[in-house]
Amino acid sequence: MQFVKTVQLQGDSDKYSISPDIKRYTLIDLGFEETKRGNFEYVGSVDTDNPFNPVAKLRILISADLTGFKMETVTGNGMRKINIFTHPRAKEFVEQYHFILKEMLKRNVFLVTKG
Repeated sequence: MQFVKTVQLQGDSDKYSISPDIKRYTLIDLGFEETKRGNFEYVGSVDTDNPFNPVAKLRILISADLTGFKMETVTGNGMRKINIFTHPRAKEFVEQYHFILKEMLKRNVFLVTKG
């Protein structure tokens, strides 16, 4: 999958775009790790019952030049995409998903377009 400027997860009414004010140090501060290719990866649990062995995770990969990104929700082992908006525990997962992204919006990593 190629890096894109705007992402909308299946089931989400909001679209997220890279902020022009994004900073490398902010990504590190928010828990992103630099990959061998210089990209920045965030993997966080959206499962509040068991954050260390989660049912679902949010995975974000931002390009090294900070101009594009990929975002998806995946199963706990990271092998398959999962739609948290139709999951039996959707209310809990979506709340945690928005909580994580709200902090990233506040720190100028992303911009949101309400759908």
